Amino acid sequence: MRRKISNQFMIHYLIVFLLSIAAAFFALLMMSFANDIISKTLVKSIYPASMIMEDDYTEIDTAPIVQNGGGVQIVSDQYEVVYSTGINTLGTKNLTVSQFTEFLVQSKSKGIPYHYDIVYNPQGKFWLIVTFPTSIRLDFSLVYNKEAASRDMKNVVGTLVAVIIFYLLLLALFAAIFSKITALRITNPLRKLSEGTKRLREGDYSVRVDLHLINEFAELQDTFNSMADKIERENALRRQSEDDRKQLILDISHDLKNPLASVTGYAELCLKKADAYDEEQIKYLQIIYKNSQRANRLLNELFELSKLESPEFTLRLIKTDICEYLRQTCGDILPALEQAGFAYDFDIPDKSIFVLIDTEQMSRVFHNLADNVIRYNSEGITVMISLYEEVDKIYIQFQDNGIGIPAEVAKYVLKPFVRVEDSRNSKTGGTGLGLSIAHKIVLAHGGNLELNTDINKGCTFLISLPMI
Repeated sequence: MRRKISNQFMIHYLIVFLLSIAAAFFALLMMSFANDIISKTLVKSIYPASMIMEDDYTEIDTAPIVQNGGGVQIVSDQYEVVYSTGINTLGTKNLTVSQFTEFLVQSKSKGIPYHYDIVYNPQGKFWLIVTFPTSIRLDFSLVYNKEAASRDMKNVVGTLVAVIIFYLLLLALFAAIFSKITALRITNPLRKLSEGTKRLREGDYSVRVDLHLINEFAELQDTFNSMADKIERENALRRQSEDDRKQLILDISHDLKNPLASVTGYAELCLKKADAYDEEQIKYLQIIYKNSQRANRLLNELFELSKLESPEFTLRLIKTDICEYLRQTCGDILPALEQAGFAYDFDIPDKSIFVLIDTEQMSRVFHNLADNVIRYNSEGITVMISLYEEVDKIYIQFQDNGIGIPAEVAKYVLKPFVRVEDSRNSKTGGTGLGLSIAHKIVLAHGGNLELNTDINKGCTFLISLPMI
């Protein structure tokens, strides 16, 4: 049966209660110890009546007592005060039996501001009364006399303060230990659950939590592990489905390449022998040839995209002067830009900046960007390519001032099969895969490809790559 956290808290509080009782008992022992220390250091204990007693009261040395703020009275067996010096609390020289008896009783009472030490001398037949003001005495009431010796006050106050501080520190230590134990019982399971949740969020679906508990946290642990199991299974199924889909596309695109190549080839051959066909047949052959070319482009790009997403895909990275490489690439795409009637402006630094790239794959990125701007823009626009560096990265900006892309579409245009308008696809022959392929190639290089555009504001593709 699982124990509830509330019950555990109750047990902890009971433990603290018992510890508090133990601390209080220890404090009483300390108070007793302090009282013993105090009693040995007080003036009244240094000069008791028995120490100065003489059979002849005239020979009693009362000077030390008076000098320390006390008093001495001699009372005969006739209850007459025959000698008095220093403090005198009797109030009269001749006492009745009842008055003297009451004095003796009151001298031992708690709460009076004086300490009396009374001794009877049977030889001299008198009572010796030594009186000192009480400094501080803890009975059931607090007694304080400002006439007490300053030495006594300092001793008593210092001892009591030390005991109180020690008790408070002991109580604080017990509270700290209890708080730590209680906090660990709560925070440790929460910390483990939090770490498991973070790992799950980061994609580690194999994470499991074992709290070694049998309370509500154990139920939360079981729920978390069950959720992780389900996510891991579903993720495995999704990965398997995705891998199967990619492999299917790869296989289909590969298997269809040869039949489509044959269709395109025979259609092209027939068009070369146009004299053997009438006008309507030539028209049909042109449609066959055009659509077979379009289907062939789609299959080629689909094949390339599938290869990029395949686990076996690897880049052939080589150390490359990106400035020189970009100048050569611009030279490669320059004829296509001129044929399309585009102006151009290249801004490439005249120095060496080295990066690790697969030159063949990266060339595909720039050709896809150039193909995209040519397909969807009319002549007269300007294409600008520039390169600059910041900290440990280089940035290549591929920009045009053409028709642009609506902002709501631009967010998705780097994904496969996304086009601005499906109706335009039949005119331009676009597959919706070129930009996605470019994006995946740049990501594979450890960089990023971003698009900033809006309708009638042109497109700005920003490629970032790490420098070496």
